[in-house]
Amino acid sequence: MSASRPTVHWIYAHPQENSFNARLFRDGVEALSRDHDVEITDLYGQGFDPVLAAPDLGEPLGREGSVVDLMGEAYAAGQLPSDVAEEQRKLGAADLVVLQFPLWWYGPPAILKGWFDRALTNGFAYGPSDPETGLPLRYGEGPLSGRRALVIVTAGEDDRSIGERGVSGDLDSLLFPVTHGTLWYTGIEPLDLHVIHDADGLSPAGIDQESARLVDRLAGIRDELPTSPYRRLRDGEYHGTRALRADLLPGRTDLGIHRVPVD
Repeated sequence: MSASRPTVHWIYAHPQENSFNARLFRDGVEALSRDHDVEITDLYGQGFDPVLAAPDLGEPLGREGSVVDLMGEAYAAGQLPSDVAEEQRKLGAADLVVLQFPLWWYGPPAILKGWFDRALTNGFAYGPSDPETGLPLRYGEGPLSGRRALVIVTAGEDDRSIGERGVSGDLDSLLFPVTHGTLWYTGIEPLDLHVIHDADGLSPAGIDQESARLVDRLAGIRDELPTSPYRRLRDGEYHGTRALRADLLPGRTDLGIHRVPVD
């Protein structure tokens, strides 16, 4: 990873070239490119295949075994498909990862989920254990640790309906599988979500305002840290079945318990 000029891997998932998301994508990449080296994955634009299939499991094709183990063996043997190898190269070189997508059915588009399935293989994104504790190097540790991630998401609902008490659920909880179960699991530290509410109904002035808000945030992204980071598996707050210790936030079962409380 670069020490002087950070490297960004921007992963973009929207099918329309003239969409609001496309505007944010162009303006954001342009802004970051002033003092970062930016590599792009335009999933729809490059026709990324999201379906994990036999070629992802190595050779000979059709062999039996655990998908996790077979993908790890394929990675170690250099047998992954070229499109996956290229995505791993870009991600491996990055200091900052940007994931940008619209919220569809309360989650990311399927093409991005498929990118996770195919690119975050055993051996590359997870797999080793700590020789001293025996704990797997996950949830804050692992091959991809040392990187941060910014998730940019556009939502068609306002901040009340998709807020903490909203009928659609809390957005931080809805995206927990992405921020905690995917990014943090592999050691990538997610920053606070960058959310654009009511994205379908923005006026031209509103679009300009949201673009400027994103560019303003990106101007300080190099030094940004999450306001309430996730707990690390190694810190002793999980044990046995890896449930949070009973003496920490007793009585609570919401997903927020996995964040370090803010003083």
